[in-house]
Amino acid sequence: MSTIRNLAVTAQPPNINRRIAARVHELRTEQELTLEALAAQCGVSRSMLSLIERGESSPTAVILEKIATGLDVSLASLFDNPAAPVDPLSRPGDRMSWRDPESGYIRRNISPANFPSPIKIVEVVLPAKAKIAYESGFRESNLAQQVWVLQGGIEVAVGGVTHRLNQDDCLAMHLNAPVSFQNRSQKVARYVVVIASERSRAVRR
Repeated sequence: MSTIRNLAVTAQPPNINRRIAARVHELRTEQELTLEALAAQCGVSRSMLSLIERGESSPTAVILEKIATGLDVSLASLFDNPAAPVDPLSRPGDRMSWRDPESGYIRRNISPANFPSPIKIVEVVLPAKAKIAYESGFRESNLAQQVWVLQGGIEVAVGGVTHRLNQDDCLAMHLNAPVSFQNRSQKVARYVVVIASERSRAVRR
């Protein structure tokens, strides 16, 4: 419980939107995409993308996931610090928590931000009765994901199949269909998400 309390207290520091803004802009310019081109690829309006890149909007997880899909990267990559040094070691003080303004769920990247690796580790706290649904499906990159429940229980729906996960259960999936996470209980749930990609571009940051 102490971990959850600490995450709740430190979630959404003032500069988190600036970090997301820098990452979206960096990834978009790396791919030589205009705002209009990215808007067409991800289904998020040009004006919203512009606000996000200027750090003037607090986008929801659903919007960020659409942007990540349009950029063909993992959602976790949008929360990395592009200014962080390349270091194989990640310490608690290096990590920044983020709270989804819509569902209230809290996430933080555990993996070192800029170390080249095909693996990303993310910690998530899903509040009681909360649900988060990612609508995107097909990606060019082959992203695999595993979810390991540390506390409580959640339902994970992948495409048309729903899995009930209890504490210490682990579910493997490929991110090629809409995915939702739901906590139907009156208590918070905490789980770890591990993402792996066969394309290093998708996770190099």
